[in-house]
Amino acid sequence: MAQPYTIHIAGGVVRNPLVRLARPVTLDFLAGEHIAIVGPNGAGKSLLVDMLTGKYPLREGELAYDFSPSATKTAYDNIKYIAFRDTYGSADANYYYQQRWNAHDQEDTPEVREMLGEVADSALKGQLFELFRIEPMLDKKIILLSSGELRKFQLTKTLLTAPRILIMDNPFIGLDALTRELLFHLLEELSRMDSLQIVLVLSMLDDIPSFITHVVPVYNMTVGEKVEREVYMQAFRGQDTAVAMDELQQRILDLPYGSGNYTSDEVVKLNKVSIRYDDRTILKELDWTVMRGEKWALSGENGAGKSTLLSLVCADNPQSYACDISLFGRKRGTGESIWEIKKHIGYVSPEMHRAYLKNLPAIEIVASGLHDSIGLYKRPREEQLAVCEWWMDVFGIAGLKDKPFLQLSSGEQRLALLARAFVKDPELLILDEPLHGLDTYNRRRVKKIIEAFCHRKDKTMIMVTHYENELPGTITGHLFLKRNR
Repeated sequence: MAQPYTIHIAGGVVRNPLVRLARPVTLDFLAGEHIAIVGPNGAGKSLLVDMLTGKYPLREGELAYDFSPSATKTAYDNIKYIAFRDTYGSADANYYYQQRWNAHDQEDTPEVREMLGEVADSALKGQLFELFRIEPMLDKKIILLSSGELRKFQLTKTLLTAPRILIMDNPFIGLDALTRELLFHLLEELSRMDSLQIVLVLSMLDDIPSFITHVVPVYNMTVGEKVEREVYMQAFRGQDTAVAMDELQQRILDLPYGSGNYTSDEVVKLNKVSIRYDDRTILKELDWTVMRGEKWALSGENGAGKSTLLSLVCADNPQSYACDISLFGRKRGTGESIWEIKKHIGYVSPEMHRAYLKNLPAIEIVASGLHDSIGLYKRPREEQLAVCEWWMDVFGIAGLKDKPFLQLSSGEQRLALLARAFVKDPELLILDEPLHGLDTYNRRRVKKIIEAFCHRKDKTMIMVTHYENELPGTITGHLFLKRNR
């Protein structure tokens, strides 16, 4: 007897041409299979998921489901999808970039406990709460969660609904090493349940968990044939060749230097800095000095205060004025404006990615980095647009310059925001999880770009990552933050 399908699509073409894949889709997900949908950034993976979940009606072909043994028949009840763009639940539409640091703008946002609601399955609840250390987060406002904590919350909230099919977009990114390992073991355990099918959408083509049984490759807006995991892995290993990027790196090294550089040897100095929100201490009496030309790796578990620390350096956090902080040799609060500080800093972070909901052409998103705005309020000059296009070419996205930002894939959006961080050739580069959601090729490319940039004279960098292998070889110092429990 043939294995029953959970999702069956034959000759599927969606009605809306803006979200249509290049060829009709024929694909069966069978009961008992756990599937990885893999492909490079912008290949069409999310469009395939949207088609499978019935988000867009079909113009041609058929889409059918069999959610047995689930009692309900609707895709809405049975398929849960955690997309890449972490949301702040119902608060998302009104969320703005610096809101997390502004206490007076947090009063109306719900707490984690409220968002999780009542849970019938106490055993599953206990398991998930322990795995993701949810208890200490329960009384926190959703808005105050770090990007890693937010992913834990999203996974918990979704898994508590006990779906028949769970689709997760890059579930391991943004999680510290211990939580990644724990999540892997949880998913491995869940994969043994007959009533749950796991579908992962992955950008890293070389990192497919062992509990996955089958792979669906997506390239150039075309869905390939479903193959067994081992067949795919062997084919990938055979085709994967690291591309030399010497020419790309040389282009960055040859960039002429601007005239507006600072002269201080001290770039960042924190003297006994403490940050508290209500009864929670995020940073406690932190001393840290970053000298010109140093390259720092900033690490620590989720919720340890890494992004809060960076928000102080970038002048995004109002509490920075009450702290003893010097930037570029000048003490905060001695008359300099935020914009004077920011013009020396290039910055990218998961928070910025989440808040960037402007549907401007990609080149305008990059150009907004020239003036540190979210959105473009000042028309760039012709020569500035040429610089923006140059950096987009360096990051491999020059061909997307006129495409609206929100129509880009999440990986392409990340590349645009990276180009935005580099566009003014900053003296201080702050990269918070810069390789989030990038495919294998783009991770290598961006790492090479960062490395080349770090070899430029007097450039200073602070980089946050949960993956040791993402750090460039130019790192000169490490700062590890511990949670203040």
